[in-house]
Amino acid sequence: MLEKLPDVIGHALHDVRAGLDALVFNTLGLRSGLAAIEVSSLAFADHAPIPSRYTADGIGHSPPVQWRNVPADVATLVLLVEDADSPTPSPLVHAIVVALPPSDGGIAEGALASADQEGTGLHTGRNSYLQAAWLPPDPPPGHGVHRYAFQLFALKAGDAFSETPGRDEVVDALRARAVASGMLIGTCERPDSSIRIGESEAAPAGMTPAAG
Repeated sequence: MLEKLPDVIGHALHDVRAGLDALVFNTLGLRSGLAAIEVSSLAFADHAPIPSRYTADGIGHSPPVQWRNVPADVATLVLLVEDADSPTPSPLVHAIVVALPPSDGGIAEGALASADQEGTGLHTGRNSYLQAAWLPPDPPPGHGVHRYAFQLFALKAGDAFSETPGRDEVVDALRARAVASGMLIGTCERPDSSIRIGESEAAPAGMTPAAG
């Protein structure tokens, strides 16, 4: 969707970003004095690019995510994926999954519903487009690198979530019941269309693409 935006819009919004400090992981204050949950992916390393397969430039399936070192005395886990660099007041929500088993484990590729994927029946909440599904990374051209935070939270026992909880409901539950957390960051960038010349299109006759 956003790949059709003019590059000038991405440049104009370059410094407009929600910011890492606005991620739920960084607003709850759970890390001090607590053992961190280790979150990883077989598809990409921490702070490395997310393969296009899992973005709006590919088939857009949700990536595999694994976790370990979950505390023994918790009742459930919540996975929340946010874009720290979205040009919005709060990070854009790309996925919410609640009621995950309270143990080391993970979700497989395509586990979340997406445009052409039914998913595996996990209890998903609403992303920022109000869909109970995976919203593939889709940064505006020319806006720079976007950081997508896969945040996992361990919760004590409490009330069940609604059928399709949104960010506010999840944050309220985390503030009341979360006792541990972990985070994995993957990146995605859609460069200016002007620098793609020579990659997908031939340069006009007599013109030589600039070096570098």
